Amino acid sequence: MGPVVVLGASSDESRYSHMAMVNLRENGWTRIPVHPRETLVDGVAVLPNLDALQGQRIHTVTMYVNPALSDKMAEALLALRPQRVIFNPGSENPRLESMLRAQGVDVVEGCTLVMLRTKQF
Repeated sequence: MGPVVVLGASSDESRYSHMAMVNLRENGWTRIPVHPRETLVDGVAVLPNLDALQGQRIHTVTMYVNPALSDKMAEALLALRPQRVIFNPGSENPRLESMLRAQGVDVVEGCTLVMLRTKQF
């Protein structure tokens, strides 16, 4: 299992991105939280942006940012070349999804929490 990037990770335990960090840990995944203003989420140091990951092999990026933000990150996300990108509810971005598919990335519109709980992750 390769690393999972949680884009928009939050230290606020009521946020779905924080719940994803916890559930990923409980399921044995290596987690990489990314957020420009956070420093630590569920005991893991947070990277400020996707550029900090260039050159690393990433299994999944799970999106917890709105389309306006993900548009600004499109170039860095495409350069990362993850195996899969999950667009959680509210993060759907058809233009970015199309660009990722054209690059051969598996694109999923779904909920990371549900996928983990139902063993579909």
